[in-house]
Amino acid sequence: MSKPSPRQPVPGPGLVRLAIPNKGRIAGPINELIEKSGLHLAEGGSDRRLITRTRDPNVEILFARPIDIPEYVASGVADLGITGKDMVMERGSAVEQVLDLQTGKATLVVAVPEESDVETVADLAGAKVATEFPAITRAFFAGHGVAVTVVTVGGACEATPHLGIADAIVDLSSSGTTLRTNHLRVVDEVLASTTILVANPASLTAKREKIDEIVLALESVIRAKGQCYLMMNVHRNALADVREVLPGLSGPTVMDVASDENLVAVHAVVKEERVYQLINQLKRAGAKDILVMPIERIIR
Repeated sequence: MSKPSPRQPVPGPGLVRLAIPNKGRIAGPINELIEKSGLHLAEGGSDRRLITRTRDPNVEILFARPIDIPEYVASGVADLGITGKDMVMERGSAVEQVLDLQTGKATLVVAVPEESDVETVADLAGAKVATEFPAITRAFFAGHGVAVTVVTVGGACEATPHLGIADAIVDLSSSGTTLRTNHLRVVDEVLASTTILVANPASLTAKREKIDEIVLALESVIRAKGQCYLMMNVHRNALADVREVLPGLSGPTVMDVASDENLVAVHAVVKEERVYQLINQLKRAGAKDILVMPIERIIR
C-alpha cells in the first residue's frame, strides 16, 4: 500500500487539495469536469506536474495513479479525490463518498473463455483467477463459498486464460467489446462501478465550507449534462398549445415581449435528446424565433 512521502506534504488548513487521475480511461472526463466546474488549472495540465494550482488560490490539484488516490485521501495527503468506486473498494481505505459523478461506468465481471464448460461461479472451485483487483476478487469468491487461487496481474488480464496463466478473470468491462475480442464470456457480475468523489473524514469537518463549494461546482456540471436551453417567441393565443408540448425542470418560464405582435418569450430547460422532435412540435404549436443553447452548469 502506498504511503505518503515527504514530497507530498499534508495540505495546510486554508488549502483544499483534490487528487485526480494522471492517466487511464477516466482521466480525460475528469479533467473536462474540472475545467467546466470553473476550477481551471492555473498552470495548465499538459505537463502533468505532481501538484498544480487552480484559479482558486485555496484549491490545488494532485495528479496520482487512480489506485493510489483512495489512500492519499485516507492519509490526509489529499482532502478530496476522484477515482473509480472499484479502486476505493480494492484499497479498502477509510474515506467517505461525497458525490457520484455518474461517469466512467463499468462493471467488474467474472469471465471465462468462450469454449469453457464453466457456467456458474461455483464451477470455478479450485480454479486460478487472474485480476488487477485481488482484494475484491477474494472477497467475492469467499462470499460465494468458492475456493480459488487469485493470480494478481498488472494489465492485459484478458490474455491470461489463453496463455494458460488462469482459468478465468475478474476484470472491468464497459461495453463488452474487449471481452468479445478476446473470446471471453461473462459468468457473473461482481460490482458496478462509477467515478466518485471521496473525502478525508477529518477534512470534511475542518474544511467543510470550501469542500461544499467544490462539490456544488462539480454537481452543477453533472446536472447540466445532456440538457439544453430553449428560448422562443410565442403569440399569446398560442401559449397554451406551446406549454402543452414543452417540458422543463420546473415548467417553462414565460415573459412579456416589448412587441406590437402580442408576443411572449418562453424559456425552458429540456433534455438534449428531445430537441430534434420538440423543434417541429413547437413550430406546429405556434412558436417562432426558436434558439437552442448549451448549458454548462445548473445550480439548484
